[in-house]
Amino acid sequence: MRKSIAITILALALGLTLAACGGGGSSSGNINGTWAATLTDTDGSTAYAFTTTFTQTTGSSLTITNFTFSSAGPCFASQPTSQTGSFTLSGNFSGNVTGSFAMTISTLFPGPINNVLTLQGTVSGGTISGTWSLTGGAGCTGNGNFTIRSNG
Repeated sequence: MRKSIAITILALALGLTLAACGGGGSSSGNINGTWAATLTDTDGSTAYAFTTTFTQTTGSSLTITNFTFSSAGPCFASQPTSQTGSFTLSGNFSGNVTGSFAMTISTLFPGPINNVLTLQGTVSGGTISGTWSLTGGAGCTGNGNFTIRSNG
């Protein structure tokens, strides 16, 4: 009798632990997956757009793969790029996720000037939003806002 009660309590504790950690199938706290970004200028027009896949690696680091500009503008149109990123997430047992996000996209010029696009924002569920800035070569400067949405 005591053994069956102990097993029942253990099973309940395990179930509650899995539910609290997202074991119930909710992906709202998971940055892993495909994302689509729109970066707008200060006047609200689209400056850049891209899709990518984020995968959490060690700690707050991200592996960024399948990165493709769908709207690159002249600063990134014909140049290969590298991408780095990081994030921090926190949340509660109800699945409400918040946190910070940072990403850098750089051209790989053979010369001394690289174009560098920096994104800084916050994570809220399946949306990341914040500000971006661009520094670099001739005509490759700017800033504005961005939204990145999870595609699953």
